[in-house]
Amino acid sequence: MKTTKIGQMTAGMNRRTFLQVSASGAVVATTMGGSVLLPKAAGAAETFTWISPRGTLEVLDDYPFWVGKALGYFGDLDVAMEPGPSDGTATVKFVAVGQADMGFPSPGVFSFALEAEMDLVSVFNMGALDVFDFAFRPGEGVTDLKQLEGKTVLLGSAAWQAITDPMFAAAGVDPTKINYLEAGWPQWGTVLASGEGDAALAWEGLRADWAGKGLDFEYWLGVDHSNFPANSFVVRRSDIEDPERHKFLEDYLRGWAMGLEFGFQNPRAATEIVFKQFPIVKNNLGTELGTESMMQLANVFRGDMSKREGWGWHEMARWELFFKTLSEIGQVKKPVDVPSVVTNEFIGPANTFDMAKVKADADGYELGEDMAAVDIDAINGRFFANAVR
Repeated sequence: MKTTKIGQMTAGMNRRTFLQVSASGAVVATTMGGSVLLPKAAGAAETFTWISPRGTLEVLDDYPFWVGKALGYFGDLDVAMEPGPSDGTATVKFVAVGQADMGFPSPGVFSFALEAEMDLVSVFNMGALDVFDFAFRPGEGVTDLKQLEGKTVLLGSAAWQAITDPMFAAAGVDPTKINYLEAGWPQWGTVLASGEGDAALAWEGLRADWAGKGLDFEYWLGVDHSNFPANSFVVRRSDIEDPERHKFLEDYLRGWAMGLEFGFQNPRAATEIVFKQFPIVKNNLGTELGTESMMQLANVFRGDMSKREGWGWHEMARWELFFKTLSEIGQVKKPVDVPSVVTNEFIGPANTFDMAKVKADADGYELGEDMAAVDIDAINGRFFANAVR
């Protein structure tokens, strides 16, 4: 496997880019090229802080939080969100050392944290289905990932190889036969469109976002082909074991669950709430593509509720399969006892809310004229129109 970073050639991707803590308590990420000081998350000491894996909050992905804030679903809890650095592993590093309280890693990044002996536990599985996709220039899409052996796949961050290697392995592909190009955040999709590489990692929600930016791609969809879970919320084990903190987490996750239910009941309203928080998202996407992005995400977040016991429920078979695959490809060297690092103990309390009230909130939300004109049926009709099948 050859790994290349735009602007810098490397001998290979460092699969152990983890944190160190300096004598002053600052977080330091050690990479092949040296150490990078990671800034302390603002307000982490006073406020319960959720940290993004993306390096930005100006996306529709976190709509349940903004809905919860707007509708008062978090009550008087003192909560905040931070974008974090664009480093793909920062979302677990900051939580591990107490500079943030909850992270949102992909299962692959979570596995790196466990391998590095960060004592973290997944408490809420936002991504019931596999959110990750592969994008291709029009006419170049594949239905079988084996066709990518020997080809070049673009990543926004080197850490994302923790996502793609297991996906390839599950599809019968030898991950060592994939060449990776670290094209950087946020431009890796533009790099693919310009003719570099053969495919790029993508995800639901981003498909519509890229379309809004004029990036026309075909997609291999994880929701169609993969049995893996997607990103989940992780916290320190010590927080779970502390009764007061445990109760706080129950109340906090209930706010997210209510936001998810609201979005399921009224996707246009959830999208509009994000637009009010971040007008730039509306400017970039517009009402129709914005709603489509939100609905792509909501499909992943909901999954098959006949197999789940509420929002955030971990389907253990998916997690067992994921960690089994990681062990087979050597991404984890130590056996992972899934029930000890993935728990559903918060799901019952998180889903104990007045469903009728949330539905009434969603049904009664007064949409702006432009959002009211968005045709949900038309969006559903083209939901998977650019999927390669």
